[in-house]
Amino acid sequence: MSEIWKAAVVDSVNRFLGKVLTFLPNLLAMATILIIGFLIAWIIKMVIVRFLKAIQFDQVSDQWGLTRILFQGGLHDAPAILLGRFFYWMIVLITLILGINALEVAAMQNLIAQFFNFLPHLFAALSILVIGYFVGVFLGQAALIAAVNAQVGSAKTLGRAVRWFVIILSLTMALYHLGIAEKVIVATFAITFGGIVLALSIAFGWGGRDLAKDFLERLYGRKGKRGEGPDQISHL
Repeated sequence: MSEIWKAAVVDSVNRFLGKVLTFLPNLLAMATILIIGFLIAWIIKMVIVRFLKAIQFDQVSDQWGLTRILFQGGLHDAPAILLGRFFYWMIVLITLILGINALEVAAMQNLIAQFFNFLPHLFAALSILVIGYFVGVFLGQAALIAAVNAQVGSAKTLGRAVRWFVIILSLTMALYHLGIAEKVIVATFAITFGGIVLALSIAFGWGGRDLAKDFLERLYGRKGKRGEGPDQISHL
């Protein structure tokens, strides 16, 4: 009985060691890819940051107003550093995917294949969200300045409303592009947009009723004056 037990244990250990030895090259390949990938990501980040600083990218961004928009969005680092970090994490993400793929695990390979198929949609959605965010900040600031110049009492509230409307619109477009609850998003956006338009129409209609009244009185007053004048008949 003991011999059978020993044989079973030895057989199990041998099979385990065999699987480990078979999997070990893949694990070493993954470690090598990760080390090299992180090193390349760090080097590329440093090169990009130094190149952008050499061409005075931060000064140009400041002149274009990009630095101010980033600061208002909560990003307090220089644009060159932010761009360098973006490329760094992109390379790190690709490195992690390649490292996991080197393990040659069927389930992980299928998951990675699905991820790569989904990646273009994800990149497009993130681009829509980022661009929409910066456009929202810019338009909100423009609306705030215009409202202040027009001496509107709730200028700050108007600027925030414009900014968040554009941000929510871009978020809706990004989620729709990803195919997440498309019908719900479309219905929600239609109801929200319709409600905003109706509210603005009522607000402008109620607030501008005196202006519309004066305009109509002047318009019909001019027509009345024209009709009261004597008829002029010219003989040929």
